[in-house]
Amino acid sequence: MGNTESGDYQKRLSPAEQTEVGRRFEDLCQTKDASKKTVVLAAFQDAIGNALPAAMCQRIFRGMQSVNVTGKTSVSCPEISKEQFTLFLIDILRGTAEEKSGIIIRMVCADNSEQVTGSQAQQFLEDLVLAVVYVLRHQNALSGWSLENTRDCGSGARALALQLLSQIKPPGGQTLEGPELITSSYTRVSVEDWLYKVPMISMFLRVVVTLGVSVMKKNPEHHKDMSSLIPMCRRGKHTSFASLLDFPSIMFLNTLLPSEMQHKWRLLFSTSIHGESFSQLCGHLVDQGPSLLVLRDRDGFIFGGFASQNWEVKPQYQGDSRCFLFTVSPQLDVYTYSGYNDHYMYLNHGQQTMPNGLGMGGQHDYFGLWIDSNFGKGHSKAKPRCTTYNSPQLSAKEEFQIDGMELWALGDLPEHVLAKTKKSILDVDPEARALLEMTGRTRQSDGLREKDED
Repeated sequence: MGNTESGDYQKRLSPAEQTEVGRRFEDLCQTKDASKKTVVLAAFQDAIGNALPAAMCQRIFRGMQSVNVTGKTSVSCPEISKEQFTLFLIDILRGTAEEKSGIIIRMVCADNSEQVTGSQAQQFLEDLVLAVVYVLRHQNALSGWSLENTRDCGSGARALALQLLSQIKPPGGQTLEGPELITSSYTRVSVEDWLYKVPMISMFLRVVVTLGVSVMKKNPEHHKDMSSLIPMCRRGKHTSFASLLDFPSIMFLNTLLPSEMQHKWRLLFSTSIHGESFSQLCGHLVDQGPSLLVLRDRDGFIFGGFASQNWEVKPQYQGDSRCFLFTVSPQLDVYTYSGYNDHYMYLNHGQQTMPNGLGMGGQHDYFGLWIDSNFGKGHSKAKPRCTTYNSPQLSAKEEFQIDGMELWALGDLPEHVLAKTKKSILDVDPEARALLEMTGRTRQSDGLREKDED
């Protein structure tokens, strides 16, 4: 396995990186003369310690064993050399899909087969997602999130693994679903194409290897991965707030957002904190920039939508083609712009002739996602699909009752909000602000006062 000959890595690592990688291999060997040493699995696990889950530690070691430094057919040895260690890092951290594919096949299955089954790939993905969460927690890199205040990571890891696996295709190129996806076999060409089309897998691997093996953590590529993967969580004074999301779904959704919105999520509204009031929702929603809305219905389905632009109370559609709808439970999936119409976002109140509520996709009375101004109920009418996002019915029932809701602002506060000075009663009382805007009146103090971010 591997496509890089043994001397080529000198050209793909800077002198400082070569020194760092060499020293890390010495640590694994537990000797200063690493050029004459190899590392067996037991020594590798002992040196890694509790920085990685045991299952992922073994998979990474198998991946290192699979690197062929000579280019000739060879039998896998029980130990790894410095060249194998170095070439593995280069291929996983900086390699192409072709260079990674052979290594990942060996990480997926323990035998020497050139194919993997769907069930093997699914288990690998679950281990990978859980390893990402593990290393982030071990490195204190959860960026303000708390695993105790989010949903169960185990079910989230399974959901994300199935979502990622759903995008692999067998040699014939057909799209598989359900049991057939799990029981089918996939060649190296299939895995290579999969890695190319689903960059999230490679990013997860880079994060796990960099943090778990503790190498090249200062590189710009690593910082870019981390900023895309983990948004900084701002909950204000609500430190005990428990999210409807799990950590795997947070990572998945964040990587789908525009890059300028990935670095920070700010909690704006939660029914557990602010109660069930449409005017309260609007008061916290309006004038806060792009946002992520998450709902749970009384049947336990969790779903929502990404609004790419600032919400305004008006009887017209708003937003742009970056908006999307998504589901978290019972399955994790995303539904993007179909090109059929521009009914991305809708927010209205107090109209006699137009629907009053919050909607995304579809059309009046048949939204892909709708929250009625009579707070507590909504609908997801998408038979067979929502025209705007090509999404199916998101909720368990077409007409649903809201069990919980939360709203996150994404990225930094809009400049026009930051420019305001001195708080007014409209900042303290979001419901009063929403009611004022719903009547079409403006705030006379806009532009003259300052508002704290949280």
